[in-house]
Amino acid sequence: MYNHAPENYQCPICLAIEGVENESTWIKQADIFYKDELVMGFISSKAIKGNEGHPLIVPIKHFENLYELPDDYGHRIFEVSKKVTLTMKAIRQCDGVTVLQNNEPAGDQHAFHYHLHLVPRFVGDRFSEELWKAQKSNPEDRVDYASVLRSELSV
Repeated sequence: MYNHAPENYQCPICLAIEGVENESTWIKQADIFYKDELVMGFISSKAIKGNEGHPLIVPIKHFENLYELPDDYGHRIFEVSKKVTLTMKAIRQCDGVTVLQNNEPAGDQHAFHYHLHLVPRFVGDRFSEELWKAQKSNPEDRVDYASVLRSELSV
């Protein structure tokens, strides 16, 4: 329903879930801080200046968008997201968290696998201006963000 992935789409998120690291996915295995039978959490490969190292929560099974996401996956994404945001607030001392999820190209969806962004926010962080300038981050810069969440979470 309402699918926009091109024919023969090679999903970069599915590749990461399967443990693949190649030119088709920016996600590295070291970015992954959580995985269970329904969902996976990893650090974004896009660096938003002032909000670097933000986590994403995705379903293990491929669903393109919110419209087709089954309720049991949605519930688990919510449960894990809540624990991750509370952990992130405690560890990073962020002033707030922006939860962002995009559907379809007109909704700014670029990876056609449901994914929920959890962005740590700080007073005066200029998130709205910096979001659209985000660039691919250095994988080594993401390791610490994933490590601390991995060690702190007992989801």
